[in-house]
Amino acid sequence: MNKLNNFLVLQKKIQIVLTLLLLGSFSQIKAQERVPFDQGKKYILAKVSVVGKISFNEQTVVTFSGLQKGQEITVPGEEISSAIKKLGKLGLFDEIAFYVNKIENDSIYLDLDIIELPKLNEVKIVGVKKSKVESLIKDNNLTKNKIVNENLITTTKNYIENKYKKEGFYNTKVTITNTPDTINGHQVNMLIRIDKGDKVKISNIDFIGNKQLTDTQLRAAMKDTKQKNFIRVFKASKFIPEKYKTDLEKVIASYKEKGYRDARIIYDSVQYNKKKNTLAIKINVEEGNKYYFGNIKFLGNTVYSDQLLNRYLGIKKGETYNGILLEKRIADKTKPDAEDITNLYQNNGYLFSNINAVEVKTVNDTIDFEIRVTEGPIAYFNKITVVGNDKTNDHVIYRELRTKPGEKYSKEQLVRTIREIGQLGFFDPEAIDPKFKNVDAGAGTVDIEYNVVEKGSSQVELQGGYGGGGFIGTLGLSFNNFSARKMFDKEAYKPLPMGDGQKVALRLQGSTYFQTYSLSFSEPWFGGKKPVQFSSSISYSKQFLNNYITRTVDKSKSFNIFTVQVGLAKRLTVPDDYFVLSQSLSYQHYDLNNYNTGLFTFGNGASRNLAYTIGLSRSNKGVNPIFPTYGSEFSITAKVTPPYSLFNGIDYGDLKNQKEYKTQYTGENRSDDYQQPLNNGDYYKTDSSGKIMSVGSDYASADTDVAKVDQKKYNWLEYYKVKFKGDWYTKVYGKLVLRTLTEFGFLGAYNQDRGVIPFERFYLGGDGMANYSMDGRETIQLRGYPNNSLTPVNANGDAIGATIYNKFSMELRYPITLKASASIFALTFLEAGSSYPTFKDYNPFDLSRSAGAGLRVFMPAFGLLGIDFGYGFDALPGQTKPNGWETHFIIGQQF
Repeated sequence: MNKLNNFLVLQKKIQIVLTLLLLGSFSQIKAQERVPFDQGKKYILAKVSVVGKISFNEQTVVTFSGLQKGQEITVPGEEISSAIKKLGKLGLFDEIAFYVNKIENDSIYLDLDIIELPKLNEVKIVGVKKSKVESLIKDNNLTKNKIVNENLITTTKNYIENKYKKEGFYNTKVTITNTPDTINGHQVNMLIRIDKGDKVKISNIDFIGNKQLTDTQLRAAMKDTKQKNFIRVFKASKFIPEKYKTDLEKVIASYKEKGYRDARIIYDSVQYNKKKNTLAIKINVEEGNKYYFGNIKFLGNTVYSDQLLNRYLGIKKGETYNGILLEKRIADKTKPDAEDITNLYQNNGYLFSNINAVEVKTVNDTIDFEIRVTEGPIAYFNKITVVGNDKTNDHVIYRELRTKPGEKYSKEQLVRTIREIGQLGFFDPEAIDPKFKNVDAGAGTVDIEYNVVEKGSSQVELQGGYGGGGFIGTLGLSFNNFSARKMFDKEAYKPLPMGDGQKVALRLQGSTYFQTYSLSFSEPWFGGKKPVQFSSSISYSKQFLNNYITRTVDKSKSFNIFTVQVGLAKRLTVPDDYFVLSQSLSYQHYDLNNYNTGLFTFGNGASRNLAYTIGLSRSNKGVNPIFPTYGSEFSITAKVTPPYSLFNGIDYGDLKNQKEYKTQYTGENRSDDYQQPLNNGDYYKTDSSGKIMSVGSDYASADTDVAKVDQKKYNWLEYYKVKFKGDWYTKVYGKLVLRTLTEFGFLGAYNQDRGVIPFERFYLGGDGMANYSMDGRETIQLRGYPNNSLTPVNANGDAIGATIYNKFSMELRYPITLKASASIFALTFLEAGSSYPTFKDYNPFDLSRSAGAGLRVFMPAFGLLGIDFGYGFDALPGQTKPNGWETHFIIGQQF
């Protein structure tokens, strides 16, 4: 007999033991002796001895039985029966029996003979992929030495069957067999056989009795129960009984939204076709009559006027009855921050308020309502705590809390706090749970306990790839919860001091033709009292001239860039505290050593870039920074340099005239920007008629040398740069989120004679990932086209960057999983954009368009990884056919 705690078997055993005690005047001892005793006589319990094979302490077992030495008991009687029941409820024993050992006068000695339930040795699961076995064992907590009882078997079986039924395997069958392990003593090996069978799909959903709403409309109302349709992507046609019942309620709700208050489902049927392995659903509805809103009266409101409450309700007499809308305007359960009447009260301290809509009169097709308001007392936050933060220090979280002890209760501030904690990036945003503790209506207080689950916040970037004509290796370390104050605490290095919310990032990148080193640090609460973010960074890049065709590198020709930047960003309170004002000061030193390319008009010399950047942004995206489902983000920035041309005394108009020259000996007159010297390498100048006045290599050192002219012009860079970005997130359907994005950028010059600098330009097209060049350029993503392919070029075909661009994008995003260990979402996109060499060429409707799909995977240790497949509908510059398909790999880009 299998040694399991089958409750029915156990009950039968107990009944047999009790029957033997009742029918006979003898009991057995281990030696099978018969000890006479008087039925119904009361005895003094002298001792209970535990016999049988057990691993528990003998006294512990006796204590759990409830029997005590010196206790007066009746044999047989309630005391023995109660002890057996108590031990049985523990779920630890397979057999339980009491025997009389001996009787001395009025004292009785009992033996408690028990056999323990077996323990689990190992588990084997067959019928599913090996990759699924570990998760099934973990989900059911099938650990070694776990007690194997009937409850464990039943719950395991039910869990697995329900899991696969939810995936569409409606006929899943699970059998569990336990066999004794001969080596490990009183243990069993568990074998779980899973037969999923074929997926059961819904062949069709038919409605009967519907006239006002079509079958298509009613099927659309059923969000999780869908019939087979090959064009559907996000919802499979699987049948889940619990969700089907909910969908039936949504069918009725769809009628209520159209005014049919009395609509009901008369009956429904689900028929299984075994031959086709499909389900057919029939739903018979009774629609009833259409109704309209009549008079709506508010009762019990003293804090807010009828006029204000009517504005929030937004329903007028004579409008079509909509029961769902009425519920949402009173309390929208789908949006915690909705502008409804309940939130109006709860955002102003009335936690205990209650608002109900009651039908008071129905005449023909018109319904009158009373909105009954119970305001209750004002509630105040009392004790605010946070639990679950093992690494992050308390002050990092508490400074973000909008719910302060002693302040009036506000649901709005509670929701905002959840967003702020999620935006930190140190916790799983999907697991933040504010629990209400000690809600005291009499005292008007409530305690809030924020439960958080920490996730990895540091990232490692280690990659190698081939690009730009050579191998590129990257090592990046990002510590997003760093603690600078613990740097001298040896015990804090695990592996680095963590917990104060600071960020430190180190990045090294290099190949045969360039190296880049960068270090950055940021403190979100500079000074510790206000949300003022301090940021700083320093970087150095060394780039060698290389030949993309021969793959050779000339290290005697280099372009060195040194950059340092510091900035402050302050959270504002006006117009609201979603606004942030940021300011930064940056300095870049460009050093060119015989580095002649199409990018610059000089190959030797230096340029300096001292710039001030100011930006205003507003972000209320929430709550998950990886996958926002609502809110928006706007930003406008201006980057400016001092207007050197106003005070440096240089006549840039004269410098511009010095650049007029002849490109060949043909005598053709030109006045374009300088391209090349004469074919033999000599320089020359011309008179006003275009005639060559002098030719010779000595002229290369003259002040009118174009390269030297440009070197003088770009000694200190002078420009202004304006950018705008708008980003919106909207829930479309269920978990499906629409992201819309627009961008605009413009690079201008104060002095038109000086012109727009060749640095700081925009490069459009491709994956948008930053490359190794650090000349201030900005790479703008536009999928479906090669990198930088939508950027203006010079006469030699070299990309020189744009001074103005615009871009528009739409993405539909759907989360596959948003767990802390890995967040994965799929997306489809439409994009369009263009860039222009000058403002006079700007045409916002002349766009390059693309569409495609992609996947994003975010893992805390490695950051964001992704892949996009984009189709370019328009031709590249100089081509006539659509660009077609492009594959883009995304590493570490913004969400």
